[in-house]
Amino acid sequence: MTRQIIRVTGEDRVAFLQGLVSNDVRRAPCWAALLTPQGKYLADFLIVPDGDARLVDVDARLADDLMRRLGMYKLRSKVAVEATGMTVARGTGPAPDGAIADPRHPALGWRLYGGTGDDGTDFDAIRVEHVIPETLVELIPNETFILEAGFERLHGVDFRKGCYVGQEVTARMKHKTELRKGLTRLRIEGEAPVGTPITADGKDVGTLFTQSGGRALAHVRLDRVGPDMRAGTARLFAD
Repeated sequence: MTRQIIRVTGEDRVAFLQGLVSNDVRRAPCWAALLTPQGKYLADFLIVPDGDARLVDVDARLADDLMRRLGMYKLRSKVAVEATGMTVARGTGPAPDGAIADPRHPALGWRLYGGTGDDGTDFDAIRVEHVIPETLVELIPNETFILEAGFERLHGVDFRKGCYVGQEVTARMKHKTELRKGLTRLRIEGEAPVGTPITADGKDVGTLFTQSGGRALAHVRLDRVGPDMRAGTARLFAD
């Protein structure tokens, strides 16, 4: 787990983030995403209070682009955005002093800012069990829609907070349509690389992602989940 912790300071820090991300920053710690104006995922992160600042805990591979975008949106807001050298530890055993509960799901345990390393927990197994997407695996920039990835179930989006980038598309998906695609858990016999297409009877069903303990996460056409699904040489079944 390589993370970059970004510190947002200044008197407008809450209002600045509130107008950009999918969740209500006033209730931090929270999980949130930055979206394109078309409602597609760009990055997900935890937002954590830290005195007179907000920490943004993001996958290090997305940090430079996120910093650039936050700088672009800053305009006249009275905020400063800076990368830090802060580290983060996580685990599922007894929480150390100062740790926070992961806001996505109780099974994800705790995070400690200033700590280092994991406690040996198999987080992929937890994610598969509870259908929790991972950055740059199930969550793909400029492709994923957050409602299809489970953000509502995992407390990553707030529909009452007001406007943010991509809010109109996200709200329309929530209120005006029934989701036809989504992240789900399937049973799997065999294995196949992440990103392998899933087919059934010659039709596209979706894409295979993380696998653990005979189960797998997949983004699928929900109406096409059924018998005879395959991903490469692996066989898949409704769970």
